[in-house]
Amino acid sequence: MGLLSLWMQRVTSGWLAWDLTGSASFVGLVALMQFAPAIFLSPLFGVWADRLNTKRAAIVVQSVNFLIAVAFFGVVALGWLTPIWMIILSLATGIAASASHPIRMTLSPRLVTRDLIGSVVNIVAINFNVARLAGPALGGLLIATVGVTTTLFVQAVFYLPYVFALTLLTLRPRRETSTTPEPFSTALAAGFHHVWRSQVIWRAMVTVAVLSLVARGTLEILPPLADGVFERGPEGLGVLLSATGVGALIGGVFKGFLSPQQPDEIPRLTLAFVLLGLGLVPLLGAVSIWELALGVAAAMAFVTTLTAISMQTAIQLVLEDEMRGRVMSLWAVVAAGGSALGAGILGLLADVFGYTDTLFWTGGISAVGMALYFGFVAAKR
Repeated sequence: MGLLSLWMQRVTSGWLAWDLTGSASFVGLVALMQFAPAIFLSPLFGVWADRLNTKRAAIVVQSVNFLIAVAFFGVVALGWLTPIWMIILSLATGIAASASHPIRMTLSPRLVTRDLIGSVVNIVAINFNVARLAGPALGGLLIATVGVTTTLFVQAVFYLPYVFALTLLTLRPRRETSTTPEPFSTALAAGFHHVWRSQVIWRAMVTVAVLSLVARGTLEILPPLADGVFERGPEGLGVLLSATGVGALIGGVFKGFLSPQQPDEIPRLTLAFVLLGLGLVPLLGAVSIWELALGVAAAMAFVTTLTAISMQTAIQLVLEDEMRGRVMSLWAVVAAGGSALGAGILGLLADVFGYTDTLFWTGGISAVGMALYFGFVAAKR
């Protein structure tokens, strides 16, 4: 339910940003405020995630998400919403997400034994994308039928069963290798060092950073496409985001049917899908048929989800529990922070150069750049 609320919030905040200003730049700015704090704060929360009681931390963070959702509802219900309030509330959401990402990624692997970590990563991703499918559709439908204020109220209520479910979880004990905690700065530096010296983690981080910046960043600025290009309103935005949810869900299920990943491995098929995902970005900007736009957006979500699961699995399989929070917080920086930065940059460029030209050049240049990077890595082996 919490994930359903998260995805409903994406469509409502994106629509409110567009409805307030009619500006692709502002839609990108709101997305940036929701994700950019992860760039700076997730590594700090990652250190705490390795030290705190993970279950208790998850309950606190999701309770904060509930309070922010209530505040969002209150501001809109009272008629106070302005671009400034939109930025403040989006920033608060982003700060809470900065804590939520490393804690959630530390929590799920400890629900199972270590030999099942790869499977639980995939299952959690499928669950995430089921919510990604249903949330935007429900959000768009509610906005169109009962209004945005009621939709925000429903979003807040949906957090309550999620918080209650967290209280019922039983986690596998964390395997500690030291009885004396490191100084905070030393522990933080150790996370960066661990990423740098592990080839598979470093390659996964670089790849996801580019894919998030360009492809996932594009998927964060869909309101200008749904309403600005195709004039479909909030219902169209909900349909478009639901199409991405369908693609993401299929990507998660498809990944489950592939051969299990081995430690220290990034499958070649995943690298091919990375290039495909970047190559679809120019196509999304060029399409003039609504149904084709839905198909391209769904295909982009399929690719980005499958590759994200593969990269996250590659990282999780080589991590010890005491390092998981710090390294996965850096994953949040490149995945969530990258999409936020991409949304902000792409939204600004779209206002200056046009939606089509922006997607054509960013998608094309990044696809060529990643192909050269993959070739360079292969040549070094």
